[in-house]
Amino acid sequence: MSEPHETHEGTPYDVIVLGAGPVGQNVVDRARAAGLSVAVVERELVGGECSYWACVPSKALLRPVIAVADARRVEGARQAVTGRLDTDGVFARRNRYVTDWDDSGQALFVKSIGADLFRGHGRLDGPRRVTVTRDDGAQQTLTARHAVAIATGSRPALPDIPGIEEARPWTNRHGTDSSTVPARLAIVGGGGVGIEMATLWQGLGSHVTLLARRRLIPRMEPFAGELVSQGLTEAGVNVRIGVQVSALRRPDPEGPVTLTLDDGSELEADEVLFATGRTPATGDIGLDTVGLTPGSWLDVDTTCLVDGVEGAWLYALGDVNHRALLTHEGKYQARTAGDAIGARAAGRPLDDGPWGDHATTADQHAVPQVFFSDPEAAAVGLSAQQAADAGHRVRIVDLDFNAAQGANLYADGYQGHARLVVDLDREVLLGATFVGPGVSELLHSATIAVAGEVPLKRLRHAIAPFPTVSEIWLFLLAAYQRDQENPQNAST
Repeated sequence: MSEPHETHEGTPYDVIVLGAGPVGQNVVDRARAAGLSVAVVERELVGGECSYWACVPSKALLRPVIAVADARRVEGARQAVTGRLDTDGVFARRNRYVTDWDDSGQALFVKSIGADLFRGHGRLDGPRRVTVTRDDGAQQTLTARHAVAIATGSRPALPDIPGIEEARPWTNRHGTDSSTVPARLAIVGGGGVGIEMATLWQGLGSHVTLLARRRLIPRMEPFAGELVSQGLTEAGVNVRIGVQVSALRRPDPEGPVTLTLDDGSELEADEVLFATGRTPATGDIGLDTVGLTPGSWLDVDTTCLVDGVEGAWLYALGDVNHRALLTHEGKYQARTAGDAIGARAAGRPLDDGPWGDHATTADQHAVPQVFFSDPEAAAVGLSAQQAADAGHRVRIVDLDFNAAQGANLYADGYQGHARLVVDLDREVLLGATFVGPGVSELLHSATIAVAGEVPLKRLRHAIAPFPTVSEIWLFLLAAYQRDQENPQNAST
């Protein structure tokens, strides 16, 4: 399907954006706000992976699962949960949130802000040139006066193991667009996608086995993976850590798949989902025409300009620069880079120093992430190990959530844990991690504290409303103060 636009071969734009997902849309919006003309090229659905196969559908599917789990944690409400989830209703809810995979609304948004939308496969064709090939084979060449921004995202990375093609494994796309509940589902990978998919499909009625080479969600504090593993196990998931898949067999395309594990055992499942990382969607976008390696992650500076390309015109935003494969992080980069593109186009000086308007400083210091498992796991900034490795002198403050009455009112016998990582020399937060029901709502306050480098002396004056889960802040800060007064009892 092509979109109407009044353009001609070689028509110049100020900015060309490859990819119309949330990241691409944000850089389009900021460039248009700067008064620049913009063309955006999309080869799949306008709205990208996040809108149709990742963040939006997964959270739409997970919410009913978590809502029932929350109800079961409250006396009086638990007795009202008398049956299983209505899977047809859950899938219908998902379908509404992904607009039945119809992107016309998002396409209208792109055009409403004054950008020209080109549907087709966009490839760089030398400096500041992009060739768009439509589904019917017709081609059009666009040129950019100031910038080309790559926001093509990433794809699932499947391991090279015998039988993987025969097994026809699920990826995150199958895990979020399927409307059939497999009786037995094997999930390979213990990162964020793996634990969310395990939470989701176990809640929908699958018997789930989760296989991980090492501890779950390894980029978070160790206790996060331990508590999530405990929660999954209590929900009925068979969590197996320290194993790898060495081969797959599925001789009957409609039959079960057999996984051979490196410990010599075998596991049979009706479907297998691989959540084993991502690879950049840059293999066929013409990187070689500007001296870059096709299929590579793209290194960028603080304004998201691609390293190794002369002329300050090529930007890489979101997953493709591999800084943090998170939609909100990519949108932050896009807003910052879009403003930098506007400043460069107008000949204005850049504010690209730390925390400047044109610097993606948060990439290194204050990236928040949430996994909507049960319990939820949320973190921002540095873990204790990362802070130590970076040479910071730190104090660690750990606390169980049952110290806060608001948490106990939220869920009977609330189980969760919180950690602050404090820079002792400046007395500011370097990182925070929360694990427990509903803790995702605590993360933005922690992000503000980390990004704003709020002194703990000042942070103690931020009054937590009673009785809420956020009371944990009061107890964490009080524990830090006690540690300062009695350092022999503190963790460093």
